[in-house]
Amino acid sequence: MEVVIVPDAAAGGELIAEAMGALLSRKPYALLGVATGSTPLPIYWSLAEKVRSGAVDASRARICQLDEYVGLPAGHPESYRSVVLREVVEPLGLTESSFMGPDGSAEDVQAACEAYDRALTEAGGVDLQLLGIGTDGHIGFNEPCSSLASRTRIKTLTEQTRVDNARFFDDDIDQVPHHVITQGIGTILESRHAILLATGEGKADAVAQTVEGPVASVVPASALQLHPHATVVVDEAAASKLKLADYFRHTFASKPSWQGM
Repeated sequence: MEVVIVPDAAAGGELIAEAMGALLSRKPYALLGVATGSTPLPIYWSLAEKVRSGAVDASRARICQLDEYVGLPAGHPESYRSVVLREVVEPLGLTESSFMGPDGSAEDVQAACEAYDRALTEAGGVDLQLLGIGTDGHIGFNEPCSSLASRTRIKTLTEQTRVDNARFFDDDIDQVPHHVITQGIGTILESRHAILLATGEGKADAVAQTVEGPVASVVPASALQLHPHATVVVDEAAASKLKLADYFRHTFASKPSWQGM
């Protein structure tokens, strides 16, 4: 696991967007797994600017969802399909045909989970999966004590996650669904490169447990220690409880330029 400490969220977004651009230059049809929420927005803004300037060609890129609410009506502005189309697909100049995600409104949700997991494999696998982290250490919607071998499935959200997400629903927790479809931890670990971005002091405990604690299902993000190519990008606030912060700064500063992220 590589840990990169950056000054702020904008710097983290720029660094990750550069890595995505480098991937697309090597593999123009790469399958990019995207996360939602406020944390990854600087990544998408930076990547979209690179596309507009001609520095990055994303015309053949493919986009896939990490997770989706269950039960929101089709076209609901806070369904993750709507969010990804609005914040990622359209700004990159892509069409909906380049996008894939689970069907949260399916009558048979379990079948929809299995179909999406299968579709990711049939698409050749996720080349780069972006991740955020919850205050309780969840990735995707794999809440604490999720199986580290789990596949795409339906999950019940913790009350804390519903509280955290109420800001997207006019601060009305009653509007936040109780269930979601999420890529499982085992599914996420199959991505070729997993990049987690965390910003703000509120994520400091979760980041420290993820990076320096034991691998344990009570901190789902700690499973990234098992990934052969995982990168954790954190701002100074989110890095504030890392005991090895100085070492992480030194190793990144000393990294050969040819190695990339």
